[in-house]
Amino acid sequence: MKIPILALKPETEALWAELIDGIEGVLKSGQFIMGPKVAALEKDLAAYLGAKHAIAVNSGTDALVIALRAAGIGPGDEVITSAFTFFATAEAISLVGATPVFVDIDPQTFNLDPKQVAQAVTPRTKGLLPVHLYGQAANMEPLIELAEKYHLKVIEDAAQSFGGDYQGKKLGTIGHVGCFSFYPTKILGTYGDGGLIATNDDEIAEVARTLRVHGAKQNYYNEMIGYNSRLDALQAVILSVKLPHIDQWITGRRTAAHYYNQLLKDLPGIVLPYAAPYTKHVYNQYTIRVLNGKRDDLHQQLHAAGIGTMIYYPVPLHKLPVYAGTTPSLSVAEQYAEEVLSLPIWPQMEKETQATVVEKIKAFLNC
Repeated sequence: MKIPILALKPETEALWAELIDGIEGVLKSGQFIMGPKVAALEKDLAAYLGAKHAIAVNSGTDALVIALRAAGIGPGDEVITSAFTFFATAEAISLVGATPVFVDIDPQTFNLDPKQVAQAVTPRTKGLLPVHLYGQAANMEPLIELAEKYHLKVIEDAAQSFGGDYQGKKLGTIGHVGCFSFYPTKILGTYGDGGLIATNDDEIAEVARTLRVHGAKQNYYNEMIGYNSRLDALQAVILSVKLPHIDQWITGRRTAAHYYNQLLKDLPGIVLPYAAPYTKHVYNQYTIRVLNGKRDDLHQQLHAAGIGTMIYYPVPLHKLPVYAGTTPSLSVAEQYAEEVLSLPIWPQMEKETQATVVEKIKAFLNC
């Protein structure tokens, strides 16, 4: 029996007729890039998030780059961010000419440790870039307080946490600007690539919209050096079909996570994911820690049994060759990079499938 890390087939089959109808509509319209389908999606996404502006772009990475520039961050600036995240988070900071300053993570949540952030602020610090990793919110209140104290911009990397919240407010709308990825494996995913910038700041929104179309508010009258970062209409209609189901899917993920918690509790050498009281964890990943140096062996044994697992992430960013030597040791991020293992999870996952995964883990642990 093969168990993938993520099964997209159930949601695709359930929405097949709507998806095909939407795709055919785009093909017949002849409007393939931006246009009314993208505008309609942006309106719906803004309403769902409770944001004044939603600006669709062609990837989560571009969302970060454009958001940073729209927030006024560039050469000579420092942006404090997590060392334990996907490379694009730091890459975007570097691409706008700023310097990523890596800090360690909270041992429970895998997210930025606000105390470490406070110690990393310098006169060059211009922004904070918290990551809502695995679908759980970073602790935003102390970060917002720091930002207000030092007049910093807060750019949220919500690539893995669409639909999650912090104290009842949707992630990506708490700081000055939020960035989302619609990569196919995300909670709300395209069948290609896509991203979103959300903000309540009119000026940031205007700059972001200009940057995504080569720095022009009017065709052929370019005001700044921008990007070709427009969302395809085909991806927009796919997202529009999926969006009404997102809360149901999040409930399915949370149900699956809670069942894993029941099955895995008290297993020796396994640390379950922590759900902070201030957030609704949406479990883009269900990530355990495997102690005593056994993570890689378990990963390999599950793979041999046909069970897909992933290591997010095997190397902290400050240890990558491109950033090597920039940061002192960050002990929690470095330890967790050797322990984390993400198990299969999707909204429609059956309990029997989860039980199979856990039985293989118990067999490995001789439980």
